[in-house]
Amino acid sequence: MTASSRPRRLLGRTARESGYLLLSFPLAVVGFVLAVTTVTVGVTALAAFLLGLLVLAAGLAAARAVGSLERRRLAEVGFPLPAVLPYRGGQRGTAWVRGRLTDAQAWLDLLFQVLNFPISVASFVLTITWWSVGLGGLTYPLYSWALPEGDIGLADLLGASGPVLDNAITVLTGVLFLASAPWVVRGLVHVHHAWARLTLAGTSHAALEQRVSTLTESRAAVVGAEAETLRRIERDLHDGPQQRLVRLSMDLQAAQRRLADGDREATSALLTESLEHVQGSLAELRTLSRGIAPPILVDRGLAAAVVSAAGQSPIPVETDIALAPGQRLAPARESAAYFVVTEALTNAAKHSAASRVAVRVGIDDDGVLRVVVADDGVGGAHPGKGHGLAGLRDRLAGVDGELHVESADGRGTVVSAAIP
Repeated sequence: MTASSRPRRLLGRTARESGYLLLSFPLAVVGFVLAVTTVTVGVTALAAFLLGLLVLAAGLAAARAVGSLERRRLAEVGFPLPAVLPYRGGQRGTAWVRGRLTDAQAWLDLLFQVLNFPISVASFVLTITWWSVGLGGLTYPLYSWALPEGDIGLADLLGASGPVLDNAITVLTGVLFLASAPWVVRGLVHVHHAWARLTLAGTSHAALEQRVSTLTESRAAVVGAEAETLRRIERDLHDGPQQRLVRLSMDLQAAQRRLADGDREATSALLTESLEHVQGSLAELRTLSRGIAPPILVDRGLAAAVVSAAGQSPIPVETDIALAPGQRLAPARESAAYFVVTEALTNAAKHSAASRVAVRVGIDDDGVLRVVVADDGVGGAHPGKGHGLAGLRDRLAGVDGELHVESADGRGTVVSAAIP
């Protein structure tokens, strides 16, 4: 940072923080009125029970909204607060009232408004006073001539006299107030931030609770996805290689009998058919292995595995892989990305009636691995439970990934995954 840029940065920071303090006063008035109204009207209306509970719930919802606004305002001036546990919406009727009344953070947000009012009044007065004295003192020589005769100036209060001395002392006072304004304003913001940390930052375990909840949901999704994968593999083995091997065993037994009878032509036909069953079983086993952990993915990485999967698709596939040559990612990320590509290509081949598919794989500047599979088919794909894409969403949940599907009828399907 250059020496000339420091004053500009200091001035900009002070201006933002002064704006924050000045705006805090009207917002604190609204918050204080909200808190007083919620408590007094809500408690008074408890005689009517449901009406009182409804008033309290509505007041807590409004307090949560005002608290969220204050959290954003503090973050904008460089004083972010720890994340709070978000309120889970989607509730209606008595469930909404019960959810609001049991929302601990809403009660803390309501409590914040009570003491925030006197803090905001004091900071508003001090901010206005500091800037007024500073600017008024600095510009005092410009308007001192218009003051009425006999007006007592700052020099007179200090026991000095004379217009020159009066101007000098007043200007010096203004300079001192302006010079100290950045630190006074910053100190007042610290006071706001300190009270907000006690209330608006929520309980210390709120973020941990949110993380535990997220991990519990993702773990359940992964367990479900793995169970579904095992059921699919078992079904495919039973319907494919197992049936072929049973038929192979029967053909070989028949060939033994024909060979014992000296029927070489029948034996040769049975052996030829057995060889076809062996080759078919091997092909089906290779297909199954590609859905689990193909050797090419383990040995050569995601880029080579995606190219290989694209080459085996019955639909022409155009690949755009923005990975460095030989770049390897964490095994879980590579496996999840490969699963997205293969499942999307399989769905496109079965259901889309597409003439071409495009596969793009790359890493954003923020390190997120993005996979996009787009076709020009009939669309209509759905990621909900009971559909093929549901397994993709559950598999990605295990690596904190997200799945998005765009599939309007007649406009093709775009399956995109983001893996952090």
